[in-house]
Formats: sequence, C-alpha cells, structure tokens
Amino acid sequence: TSDKLVITHGTDTMIETAKRLSEITDKIIVITGAMRPEKFSDSDAMFNVGIAIAAVQILPYGVYIAMNGKVYRWDRVKRNIQTGQFVEL
Repeated sequence: TSDKLVITHGTDTMIETAKRLSEITDKIIVITGAMRPEKFSDSDAMFNVGIAIAAVQILPYGVYIAMNGKVYRWDRVKRNIQTGQFVEL
C-alpha cells in the first residue's frame, strides 16, 4: 500500500473530511478540489491536482489541502464563505 494519497473532493466539506482523516498518522494525504468544476474551460481543477501531486511527493506525514496554488495543513486553513477562497490561519 502507498503512504502517499491524493484525494479529489468537493470544496464545501473538504476541511471536515481532512479532520476525520487526520487520525491516520502514517500517510501523506493531500485533498484537493476546484472552485470551478473540471468540465468548464476555465476550471482550476487540473492546476490544483498538479499542485497536490507535487506536494504529496515532498511533504511529511499528515493531512493537507491543496487549493489556489497553495498547500495548507488541514488544521491551519479555513474557507472564506463569501469568496470561496481558502486562507491560512
């Protein structure tokens, strides 16, 4: 089994899922999603997946969220409800 996982996920509950997965301590888990779905031509999905794939290769064990070209520890990020953007705490 791999100790490196990239999970695509809807952005509304991404942080809640990351919290539940944080109980897993022997893996690197990077959760990512898109502000605009992949089916749209201006989607950020592929960019975010690319960031997540790169991040999972170099991060220490833990759970992370890759969005907006940045990688955050799951417990150091929140989503701004008005803008939809993820910001570091």
